[in-house]
Amino acid sequence: HLFPKETSDRFLIQSGNMPTSDRHTIHFDQYGNPSGIPALFLHGGPGGGCQDLHRQFFNPERYCTTFFDQRGCGRSTPHALLEKNDTASLIQDIEQLRELLGIEKWLVFGGSWGSTLALAYAEQHPNRVSALVLRGIFLCRPQDIHWFYQHGASQIFPDYWQDYLAEIPPAEHGDLLNAYYQRLTGNDPAIQLKAAKAWSVWEGRCSSLTPDADALAATEAHFGDPKVALAMARIECHYFMNQAFLKPNQ
Repeated sequence: HLFPKETSDRFLIQSGNMPTSDRHTIHFDQYGNPSGIPALFLHGGPGGGCQDLHRQFFNPERYCTTFFDQRGCGRSTPHALLEKNDTASLIQDIEQLRELLGIEKWLVFGGSWGSTLALAYAEQHPNRVSALVLRGIFLCRPQDIHWFYQHGASQIFPDYWQDYLAEIPPAEHGDLLNAYYQRLTGNDPAIQLKAAKAWSVWEGRCSSLTPDADALAATEAHFGDPKVALAMARIECHYFMNQAFLKPNQ
């Protein structure tokens, strides 16, 4: 069931900021019933941040759900920072947050990149996971990344693909991931932001096969927002250039 935002707003238990040992500060919110089933929501990206609509996956009368913005995105700080931003660090943050909140084990819910992170966390801390709910599964294997950013999804959304290609000179089209990485980590803020918007909007547009005009406009506005785009594009590209910091076939 999807619960309206105004309903879930009434169920805010607490909000806070958790400093880590290496520059990052993690923002978290807890919603629902303090005595309900403990749950953890893992957003996509990496770098996507939590949105209000994510609360609607959980019945606030039955669950006590923790949401947190992963390193460098959303309300976590510093914004779009790539240093000390990797999968092992995110797993460490989850455990630190669990201990801070006094939760013995929780249901872990993740979509897209969140499904990868949920699996990686459950591999490392199986005794802290009561259940896994995975949707929109994306395993960050080299073939998955290649399909989305080089050849594959380009055949499903050829019109949107042209906008994604437009930021990169034809001579660099053979390795788009690396071409975007050079721009997203370069020293020119204007080039960074332009590349970030193209990368982020491409991803957002591909999130639905048949969006209506209003939904598409809202998606493009969200993913094209400079703060959202810069965090998502820089952090995603950083992770994907490093095979999501996972072992082959992990």
